[in-house]
Amino acid sequence: MAKRRGKQVSFDAMVKFFMQYYNIPTKKDFDRLMDKMDLLEQLIKASVKRGRGAGPAGGRPSGGKSATTATDMALEVIKRFRKGVGFAEIQARTGFGEKKLRNIIFRLNKEGRIVRKSRGVYIAA
Repeated sequence: MAKRRGKQVSFDAMVKFFMQYYNIPTKKDFDRLMDKMDLLEQLIKASVKRGRGAGPAGGRPSGGKSATTATDMALEVIKRFRKGVGFAEIQARTGFGEKKLRNIIFRLNKEGRIVRKSRGVYIAA
């Protein structure tokens, strides 16, 4: 009796089997990933155009009265003092930690919303 040979497997089928077995991504997988990346980029660009913190995804409540941010609170304290206010006074009135307040002041100065009168003294622009 002659030995029967099994069904021959094509090279493409073998490659497909190994790619699935070892979780090797295909061109189709990369295309799907690139489509998702494009969608994320569009969403990020759209949110930047709306402005930071706008809408429900920005961390603010979606309805009713908008919440005051830490930056707004610090700016209001600075605006109350026409001749300038020191860092310690801002910290006492807002209750923020030193690191947080320094970051807020740096950001406000960079945006041009406040001016540094002298070291540690700030005036609303």
